[in-house]
Amino acid sequence: MNTLFDKIWDKHVVQQIEGGPTQLYIDRLYCHEVTSPQAFDGMRARGLKCFRPQQIFCMPDHNTPTHDQDKPIADPVSKKQVDALERNAVDFGLAHFGMMSKDNGIIHVVGPEKGLSLPGMTIVCGDSHTSTHGAMGAIAFGIGTSEVEMVLASQCILQQKPKSMRISINGKLGEGVTAKDVALYLMSQITTSGATGYFVEYTGEVVKNLSMEGRLTLCNLSIEMGARGGFIAPDETTFDYIRGREYAPKGCQWEKALEYWKTLKSGDDAVFDKELSFDATDIEPRITYGTNPGMGIGISENIPSSGDANFEKSLRYMGFSAGEKLIGKKVDYVFLGACTNGRIEDFRAFASIVEGHKKADDVVAWLVPGSWDVDRQIREEGLDKILNEAGFEIRQPGCSACLAMNDDKVPAGKLCVSTSNRNFEGRQGPGARTVLASPLTAAAAAITGEITDPRELL
Repeated sequence: MNTLFDKIWDKHVVQQIEGGPTQLYIDRLYCHEVTSPQAFDGMRARGLKCFRPQQIFCMPDHNTPTHDQDKPIADPVSKKQVDALERNAVDFGLAHFGMMSKDNGIIHVVGPEKGLSLPGMTIVCGDSHTSTHGAMGAIAFGIGTSEVEMVLASQCILQQKPKSMRISINGKLGEGVTAKDVALYLMSQITTSGATGYFVEYTGEVVKNLSMEGRLTLCNLSIEMGARGGFIAPDETTFDYIRGREYAPKGCQWEKALEYWKTLKSGDDAVFDKELSFDATDIEPRITYGTNPGMGIGISENIPSSGDANFEKSLRYMGFSAGEKLIGKKVDYVFLGACTNGRIEDFRAFASIVEGHKKADDVVAWLVPGSWDVDRQIREEGLDKILNEAGFEIRQPGCSACLAMNDDKVPAGKLCVSTSNRNFEGRQGPGARTVLASPLTAAAAAITGEITDPRELL
């Protein structure tokens, strides 16, 4: 029997080019301000209109400041890109969730929470972390700007079909271990290139028991293993999450959609190109020590040693040494947010650690909701009061310090414990040093001023 990936892919094949790629129909295109301007210019140059404009949603997120969003953007490059997206959306008749609108946020947070990303869909965006939407039971992957133009013009894309991989994680996660820790563990085990050429289906007891927020985090990080994307078969957790959301099917359309969604699973006899299995008991809270997301350890472990020149270069950049622990290292910045960990569950986790404590005086903390809807939930649940009393300020939604494309840049040499997805050299600012961790670990660092095992504070 076919895998779930085969089922969704085959349903969207328009034609197979002999000896070449597949022409694949795309259900949803998300456009943000960084990778779309040239695509729209190309459409204008050819005198084209969008083939199915109702399937396309535009939203600025990378360049948006996380403060004073009601004022003009100060950075001229950021302002130009954000303004261009708004103009392009108007010119081509596309939905646009602009800054300060209730619908704005990070596109990979807003899509699922609005019910725009649904099971069985094919979803693309000019952004590698489009794999996030795979948590909804969809085939979702990032594309380049020329491919964005292709989808604008035809609602189709030319793609080589990737191979299939199933990753099973069984057992029960220990105290303080989150979906972020699971993803960082997988990367350390199979490396940042171990899933190259594959589309990953996550299964097993651990995955089944994850919340939707946890599943979105896990799928978000698929790309950091080199995968084309990652996804999870939809189940009751998925259906309960979608039910009643703004763009979700309603009434008899809901019942019809639900009937189809329940068929979206790999058969017991499905054959994958590669299968891997992991045990939850091997996973503790994780943290990275190097300059790629796969260079990580359990927080109680020591940094390994290696004679590899790139490994040594990475440690020099980070200011760490082989054989030492990270626990106790002084922290300068803490960032909670990004399309990886900017959802309501992440703020609940952060607040659960800091409640009754105070932010360390010498730590700069940026707490950035992934959307205005997350911001609303934070305030409805009173998490803002807990965070404010502990000395934290909640900023306005956006990609923020995940990447150095807006005002939230970590200064050179400073160490940031970040809940984002990448720790490359300069990712959070020129010369900035990044360690990736879960919201629990970030919160522990924020109140102690040093890298701390969050289990000590639970």
